Amino acid sequence: MRPTLRIVWEHWADRSLPLPSYETAGAAGADIRANLAPALRAGGVTLAPLERRIVPTGFRVAIPPGFEVQVRPRSGLALKHGITLPNTPGTIDSDYRGPLGVLLVNLGEAPYTLHHGDRIAQMIVAPVVQAEFAVVDALDATARGEGGFGSTGRG
Repeated sequence: MRPTLRIVWEHWADRSLPLPSYETAGAAGADIRANLAPALRAGGVTLAPLERRIVPTGFRVAIPPGFEVQVRPRSGLALKHGITLPNTPGTIDSDYRGPLGVLLVNLGEAPYTLHHGDRIAQMIVAPVVQAEFAVVDALDATARGEGGFGSTGRG
């Protein structure tokens, strides 16, 4: 099943920019672009080292019930410049209708300028299963047991 996400442009958005798009036939994530306010388009926005900022995409989205959108970093920006998402993956719930912004952080050593139209993140559309929660007296035993962080091997 291929869900359809309905998108509405913000009134100020540059509608000549592409909607989220899959750049290759096998891509799992659709690239999201920075759609900056008109006053910022010429110069972009600069993230100082360790600075966090919500970068606008210029649209709102309606996600079908039973799905979510996960927002993830672009590997090239992370590797080359240290630009990533501090809450990765970010989750957009199917009942959210507000503006879609991407929370970015610069973990690099130098300031980095994001330009209008730059690909800044990728979005994954994924099915959601909502669980039921039940209090019980005990949990079943497993081979791992209570082994926590790092208990299954080196690293």
